[in-house]
Amino acid sequence: MSKSISGFSKLSKSKKIDWIVNTYFSNTKDAKGVLEQYWNNNEKLQQLHDEFIENTITNYYLPLGVAPNFLINDKLYTIPMAIEESSVVAAASKAAKFWLDRGGFKTKVIATKKIGQVHFIYSGDFKVLQQFFNHVKPKLIEDTKAITKNMERRGGGILDIELKDKTNDIKGYYQLHASFDTLDAMGANFINSCLEQFAKTFKSEALMFDAFTESEKQIEVVMSILSNYVPDCLVRAEVRCDVHLLSENDAIPGEDFAHKFVQAVNIAEVEPYRAVTHNKGIMNGIDAVVLATGNDFRAVEAGVHAYASRNGQYSSLSHAKIENGIFTFWMEIPLALGTVGGLTGLHPLVKLALELLDKPSAKELMQIVAVAGLAQNFAALRSLTTTGIQQGHMKMHLMNILNQFNANDEEKQTLTEYFKTHTVTHSAVVEAIQQLRMKNA
Repeated sequence: MSKSISGFSKLSKSKKIDWIVNTYFSNTKDAKGVLEQYWNNNEKLQQLHDEFIENTITNYYLPLGVAPNFLINDKLYTIPMAIEESSVVAAASKAAKFWLDRGGFKTKVIATKKIGQVHFIYSGDFKVLQQFFNHVKPKLIEDTKAITKNMERRGGGILDIELKDKTNDIKGYYQLHASFDTLDAMGANFINSCLEQFAKTFKSEALMFDAFTESEKQIEVVMSILSNYVPDCLVRAEVRCDVHLLSENDAIPGEDFAHKFVQAVNIAEVEPYRAVTHNKGIMNGIDAVVLATGNDFRAVEAGVHAYASRNGQYSSLSHAKIENGIFTFWMEIPLALGTVGGLTGLHPLVKLALELLDKPSAKELMQIVAVAGLAQNFAALRSLTTTGIQQGHMKMHLMNILNQFNANDEEKQTLTEYFKTHTVTHSAVVEAIQQLRMKNA
């Protein structure tokens, strides 16, 4: 039976592990062995990983793969992807190769504005609050100069601060709604530091504002925090070609493929049940590159899915059309990313991934990440509208099943060859392993 513990964070890593394995595992030796086998032999590197978060007991590995042949704005990239799901890297690579001979991917950054808010409660006259805001706004910006000077030197900083009346939603609720340009940094710490200074200045200046009554001076700041919803930090990615160029190996005429593909996208635009899975496929590509480059994939996910719901119903992030014999497939997506700060300068594999991408700026990384998502979506829809999704996915999943049953190298080779011409299902693989082992017994 588990039990609570006091002072866990103050224990050494070794003592933490001892408590974990003795409290939760029947075979303490095996549990401890699993945890320790994922430690890095390089003590300095392991210490670096230990200090990324709190209460570290081991490392959790994800495969880091690469997808080559991405032609983006006439420049070739090999894109790093950190992900555990079978077939994602293969699908991205296949889509990249498909479009390599058809003009590649075209991208552009539409906007890079990020948002932060000071949420506060005020019970007085809105007109007087508006008067105070107009009075204090220059002071809000002035008091953050120590925070913003380096960012401003590089061309970024605070873009604007607005007062927003939200009293129709919550009684007495207002916002300082601030916009920022954080250049190559994702900017969370920068934005939050500015917001907290805004709040401090706003409260202190209110106490000295003569037009306020004594009660109006007592402004209650609830919280100051950036938003991960960034509808004005947008990037567009697209592919296009003559419909007849969409045919491959004469398996399906290009016109027929294009028509069916557009129908599949149209369904995702109007049917939320389909749209969620459709967009999940896009995020397979996006999250993998975001994670490989040391960015916050949870923030990206939250912002992207909010954007997919911006018109009141959850819908497809990607779109497709056929006009005058030209097939166009595109996506506009919000991505707040950074190539400096955070893990980008700490994690050795992140630094390697960014160098692999030719040390991109944040804007360039936005475009690369968007392309990975669009490529993944194209590959998935191409499979869905032709052979079906399971044929390719299960063949990639074959090795996972073989490893689950501890297949040796000879068994893997024999069964991989066998399933080149047979349908892969979990039960079919299990049966084939059993038959092979009975034969060799």
